[in-house]
Formats: sequence, C-alpha cells, structure tokens
Amino acid sequence: MSTVLVVDDEPKIVQLARDYLEHAGFAVLTAGDGPSALQAARVRQPDLIVLDLGLPGLDGMEVMRSIRASGPTPIVVLTARDTELDKLLGLELGADDYVTKPFSPRELVARVRAVLRRSQRSMGPREHIEVGELVLDVPRLRTTVGARAVELTATEFQILATMAREPGRIFTRSQLLDAVHGVAFESYERAIDAHIKNIRRKLEPDPARPRFVETVYGVGYRVAEPEAA
Repeated sequence: MSTVLVVDDEPKIVQLARDYLEHAGFAVLTAGDGPSALQAARVRQPDLIVLDLGLPGLDGMEVMRSIRASGPTPIVVLTARDTELDKLLGLELGADDYVTKPFSPRELVARVRAVLRRSQRSMGPREHIEVGELVLDVPRLRTTVGARAVELTATEFQILATMAREPGRIFTRSQLLDAVHGVAFESYERAIDAHIKNIRRKLEPDPARPRFVETVYGVGYRVAEPEAA
C-alpha cells in the first residue's frame, strides 16, 4: 500500500483529500504547516506528497525546495495559486504535477495514481537505455552520465526516457505531455519547458549549451544522437 502525505492548512481540504485517497486504497498522513510537513516527510518517508503552497510556518515553495534537496519523492502541488507563473515556478522547483483549487477529489486521486505509476513501474520493455554517455536504468529510475549519477524526478525521468528511446527524433510538447500524463488530463504545454529546464540543469555540464537534450526551435525537443566514434 502506497503512503500519501497530504499537507494543507485547511482542515476541510485535508479531510476531503484523505477520504478520497483512503477510499482509493492509499494510506494517508497529514500535516497542517510547513515545519510539520518536513518532519513527516523526513521521518515517515511517504511515497508521494500532496502539497499546498500557502502554508503557515514555512511557505510551500520552501518546503518543496527542502524536499527536493533531499530526494526525488513525487510531489503533487494542490493550491489556489493558479497563475501560469506560479505553476511554472512550482514545476521548476520539482513538482511532478499541479492541481488547482477548487479541485475535483477524483481528479486528485487520478493524478496521484498517475504520478506514482511513473515512479514505481517500468515504462517499457527495455530495461536500459543507452545514448552515448547517457544511461537510463528504467525499472530503478536511475540516470547516469558517464560515472556521474543524476537524480531526476519521476516526471523528468519519463520525459527524458521517452526521447532517449528514439535519439534524434523530434518530440513536440504535446507528444511529451501525452507521454507523461496520457490523454486523460488537460495540461498546458509550457509545463514541458519547465521540466526540460530542470533536466538540463541536472544533466548537462553546461545547460546553456546542451549536449544531450536539444531544442528544435518551433517544433520541440530531442535527445541528440551519439557522435560516431
């Protein structure tokens, strides 16, 4: 049974999310402020965190920064901050998905399931993907460049794996969104740009001059084909 930590300072929101997640088969932990959220995340080590951004004690963005500094625990942001800038900032800090209030609890459960699937299961029949120095161990969600380990979130890993399976092929933002969320979810394409920015920051020796993840202007992105020996 997967454990979900729900962090929100509104008791009614916490209870609603808890009821639906427990009914869906999840074990649920709760926290009502930033410091309690970090304590629960550190001690209880949940499989996924549903995180509000407007928290007392410590802002949700700071909570997310701290969680991301210690590991790739999946995070679904749940918040009333619904501007595009807030969404992109949350994604750039490492959120795997974003649900805005008022929200459908059934949609929240579906998003939680989707993110957990990305973090817990193999995404295809190939166990290892190798593109030059870039190696992806799919079942373990592990990425290395040469001898260097690169820690990606589940969403970042799936975006990179989707492209790395077909080096040189150009993927549109819409195609990458489908690979991450599936057609069941309504998403916005600029989210992909935020995830690509994170992937490059972690993966590339010089993110301003990417060697692995290339932009094809006006079309999308691709993983560069390895140079011939």
